[in-house]
Amino acid sequence: MTQMLRFALGLTALLVWLTGAAVAQEPALPDFNEWETVASTAEEAIDVTDTTEAMLEVQRARLVEYRTEFDAARNLNAARINALREQLAALGTPPEGEGAEPESPEVAANREELNRQLNTLLTPVQRAEAAYLRADALIGQIDVALRERQTEQLMEVVPTPLNPMHWQTAINDLAVAAGGIAAEAPDEAETARRSIRSSLPAVLALTVLGLVLIFRGHHWSTAIVGRLQRFGARGFGIWRFVVSLLRIILPTVGMVLLVMGILTTGLLGPRGSALLQLLPVIGGAMLGVRWVAERVFSRDEDEALILLPRPERKAVRFYVSIITVTVLFGALLDAIFDGVQPAETTEAVLRLPLLLISAFALFRIGRILHGHSDPTPDEAPDSEEPRVSTLSRVVRGLGLGAMIVAIVSPLLLISGYYNAAVSLLPPYVITLVLLGLVMTLQRFLADVYGAMTGQGVQARDALMPVFFGLILLLLSLPFMALAWGARVTDLTELWALFSRGFAFGETRVRPTDFLSFAVIFAIGYGATRLIQGALRSNVLPKTRMDIGGQNAIVSGIGYVGIFLAALLAITGAGIDLSALAYVAGALSVGIGFGLQNVVSNFVSGIILLIERPISEGDWIEVGGQMGYVRDISVRSTRIETFDRTDVIVPNADLISGTVTNYTRGNTVGRLIVPVGVAYGTDTKRIESILEEIARSQPIVLTNPPPAVLFLNFGADALEFEVRCYLRDVNWMMKVKNDINHAIAARFKKEGIEIPFAQRDLWLRNPEAFRPEAAENPQADGSNEKPEPLK
Repeated sequence: MTQMLRFALGLTALLVWLTGAAVAQEPALPDFNEWETVASTAEEAIDVTDTTEAMLEVQRARLVEYRTEFDAARNLNAARINALREQLAALGTPPEGEGAEPESPEVAANREELNRQLNTLLTPVQRAEAAYLRADALIGQIDVALRERQTEQLMEVVPTPLNPMHWQTAINDLAVAAGGIAAEAPDEAETARRSIRSSLPAVLALTVLGLVLIFRGHHWSTAIVGRLQRFGARGFGIWRFVVSLLRIILPTVGMVLLVMGILTTGLLGPRGSALLQLLPVIGGAMLGVRWVAERVFSRDEDEALILLPRPERKAVRFYVSIITVTVLFGALLDAIFDGVQPAETTEAVLRLPLLLISAFALFRIGRILHGHSDPTPDEAPDSEEPRVSTLSRVVRGLGLGAMIVAIVSPLLLISGYYNAAVSLLPPYVITLVLLGLVMTLQRFLADVYGAMTGQGVQARDALMPVFFGLILLLLSLPFMALAWGARVTDLTELWALFSRGFAFGETRVRPTDFLSFAVIFAIGYGATRLIQGALRSNVLPKTRMDIGGQNAIVSGIGYVGIFLAALLAITGAGIDLSALAYVAGALSVGIGFGLQNVVSNFVSGIILLIERPISEGDWIEVGGQMGYVRDISVRSTRIETFDRTDVIVPNADLISGTVTNYTRGNTVGRLIVPVGVAYGTDTKRIESILEEIARSQPIVLTNPPPAVLFLNFGADALEFEVRCYLRDVNWMMKVKNDINHAIAARFKKEGIEIPFAQRDLWLRNPEAFRPEAAENPQADGSNEKPEPLK
């Protein structure tokens, strides 16, 4: 339990540090004389071996304050220093060597004055740089010393708690500590009775209300969830999550009220009151752990985050309750021995049964988790090997780790490694709880996302919940580090390193630079999309520009806007890309050869958007593919064929190749329908009938009028063609279908024959098919091959 209290204290300190770090301070020049005293004191504390950890932490905190000041002082007068350097660079290099023309007195005096000003400004900056490096080195030495001491404590060996000789000592120490708490109670009975009588109504009210909330709070929250489910409340998953928090809040409030009622009596001393005030904190933590287990291993299979068989989920919840009870007793032991120095083996002896019970429960949980497997779909074939999901692998790994920790921790405690044992099992339990909390919050955010987007439960399988889970996991890493014994100063040091950024050439890139880049680019990107939407919906439709031209303008503004947004984001973030000039120059040749097709397509895409030989919605034919242009990007163009398939055509093919555009400029197009009639038919009559049929089509233009041509005297028929212009060529096949139906019906009515091909078949030697010829090829005396027909 000491580890859990240390974790809670470390968490509180981390939150306080983060709150304080959010307050910006103006950089000022530090007091270097005072800094010398602080640095010397820290060096002496590091050299002395008997310096306590508390003293080292105090020295480290002071060093961190000075390092922050020195870090800010390194940037003092940065703008003025850069301006002076630019002025010196503008003066050029002073002449050197024999025979060189001397510099004019005015330029020399100006150079000397600029150098003097520059040195004056650089002196405090250089001192701050040196002091910063010294403070950073001292902080590193203190961290190393603290880690070494922490390692020594883990390896410290105490007598084994299995020795019965230590049991009586542990019991005596426990009795003495508990007796000391009881002895702090007020001795004057009359005063105590008078205090109880005066506060009896408040005590009874607080006690009754606290007991009601403790024993009925869980039932009330369950009833609320059931009522919401019966009425089919919208966003049931969200409301179920919110209402389930009442299982923690109501009993915790009840414990607080009960403790307040007991404290009101004034019967307890300082240590007893402190012990009693600890109960709501421990109880709330236990309820929180139980709540996480209820969410992860829910009774409802649809809500269970780790889907196990119902008996196994029930068993996990039971073992979690056992661990929480052992945590309660461990916390009580820590509170009882607070301020008391028991024997060396007392804590190990008293914690041995608690650790064994926790280890047994953790081992059972690990065994259940290690046997987790993904549910097999009903439609999956038997021959197919089942795939193991990432969640299943993680759960199995955590289960295996739980079994190992459950075995190793008691062995360490029995062997005398008390600190190592209590630094292994509780942190692992806290890690499992934090991971369960991450899964619970991820499911809640997925339900919120589903309610906002209208996807409902299907949003749980979307990509955004994975992103939410990744963020939650990253946020939980500091708390896991605290659980495993990391100090708050370790986390703050990592944050300081992260905040200082990394050097990129002569430029230091910080996380704030990336944040500025993201914010500026997001604003520019949003403004670009807003302008595009306004043009597409309000401005361009009111012009006489065709749809293709409107799309070209909107796309062009999008590319220009994104480019300007990226340029402004880089400039606003202060990122200097000049260091990349040499690298870009060295790679330009290779990139030019490797990406020449991509560049060609990119340039072709720009030409398509500007010149617009084709537009979105055009019916084109290119490379044997025919269809409608659906999208023109900077690299390729997407064509939707009449088979409803998409063909991706590189833009270079559209610029350099032959493209047939059926609807460029207008949708008027010509339709040709061939037809043949039998020989002997009146050709003038056929011409009149075909013209009448063509003119009857509503989509056929009357100017120019339809034309019927008598083309050929074919081998089998008299060949005609109906040629007409359609108002919309996109309906070509429909009009051709209607004309063919009309021709067939009219010819049938008029008795006009549409001939089919007729051929005469001549056999070279028909006598070969006679039966007697097949049996005796020489019967007819024809041994020679027949001559071919001429």
